[in-house]
Amino acid sequence: MVILDYKFYQRDDVVRIAKELLGKTLCTKIDEKLCGGIITETEAYAGIHDKASHAYGGRRSERTEIMYQKGGTAYVYLCYGVHSLFNVVTNKKDIPDAVLIRGIAPVTGTEFMLQRTGKKTLDKNFSIGPGKVSKALGIHYSHTGIDLCGDTIWLEDTGIIVHEDEIKTGTRIGVNYAGEDALLPYRFIFINYQK
Repeated sequence: MVILDYKFYQRDDVVRIAKELLGKTLCTKIDEKLCGGIITETEAYAGIHDKASHAYGGRRSERTEIMYQKGGTAYVYLCYGVHSLFNVVTNKKDIPDAVLIRGIAPVTGTEFMLQRTGKKTLDKNFSIGPGKVSKALGIHYSHTGIDLCGDTIWLEDTGIIVHEDEIKTGTRIGVNYAGEDALLPYRFIFINYQK
């Protein structure tokens, strides 16, 4: 097991990073509860040039300022006033690329995940969807800005190798407002873990 470091996050190809995050394990230790899940679905957002990105055109706000931090920072925002959505900031400082984590396969602390979600069993859709990921892992929008090389939220490489033929590529969800950029093939699914 290797904890991903800044070198991994601070590369300049957010699409490649989004694909390489498949099979990695997203871990949290929140309220003394250790949880983790294998990342099964991601979406890339290519900063100021991507109309689907919160930072498109160089927009900066109190919320999106986190996206301009160095790669290896958590960007967590509130969606519809209900769901906390967890993103990994990538690239160098002031280049606001990010990867949304859309799905995980729970592997550690599943009893805590069930408590947080109020579920009795881990069905196949238990943690598919970015709001479900955050809820299961205890991630809240107040965690935005956390260093992903710390001990609250981090990502691990446990040696799972994901081959190209195990990755389904498609368009991102819920970004119709982005015009032609809504059609970019920036969504990736690890099909061995998710159908």
